[in-house]
Amino acid sequence: MYSCQVAKTRIRSEEAEGAKPRLSKRTVTESALKLADADGLDALTIRKLAQHLGVTPMALYWHFRSKEDLLEGVAEQVWGELDVNVDPDAPWWAQLQGLMESLVSVLRAHSAAAQLLLEHEKRNEAALRATEVTLDVLRRAGFDPQHASAIARSLLWTGITLVMSEPGYKPELDPEEREEMQRRNQVALAMLPASRYPRLVECAAPMTTCDEPEFHYRFGIGLFIDGVKAAALRLSGEATADTRSG
Repeated sequence: MYSCQVAKTRIRSEEAEGAKPRLSKRTVTESALKLADADGLDALTIRKLAQHLGVTPMALYWHFRSKEDLLEGVAEQVWGELDVNVDPDAPWWAQLQGLMESLVSVLRAHSAAAQLLLEHEKRNEAALRATEVTLDVLRRAGFDPQHASAIARSLLWTGITLVMSEPGYKPELDPEEREEMQRRNQVALAMLPASRYPRLVECAAPMTTCDEPEFHYRFGIGLFIDGVKAAALRLSGEATADTRSG
């Protein structure tokens, strides 16, 4: 009877601690990302996530010590979705473009991802891997460490900016509210004095709405890649000039 009583006490103790064996770190971060996408990053809390998973908040503290720690885990989850398998036979700029397209695709798939990576740029394994691959592409393309590092940083921030600058970007709004906001913004620009702001009036629609989201991203990514290609040519020319002068 004594041993039976001890066993029951142990079971009750595990239940009180939040049924730790039922959860995995990945399950928690996946659920947290879904909640953040649905309700916004600021609305994500340990208590709300625990309710969603059907456990006590203490169960989550086995994996994450705080909300900040949880957000770092969710950021790693986002980074882990990037496809960093570049085609070694493709031109270097095409490899770089593929990495950027993957980044933008992941950011678009999760409404909370842009803000998450903007505020939680930490050195998790998935982020390190993506950065390592990007730097390797650039170094093999001939960029020195300083320029390769600058381009790699710019790629990340350009991807985030592209998503957050899409006209009507307001993850916290539902589609109807977003459409109404865009309509109001368009009307506000269109009603400006045409004598003073002829170009703003002319561009009122494309400045405030995004009927072709793919154009927004295709053009933005192309603009970045064209800039990196131009930098490669300029740096190559400078190197050649330095060699001749030497």
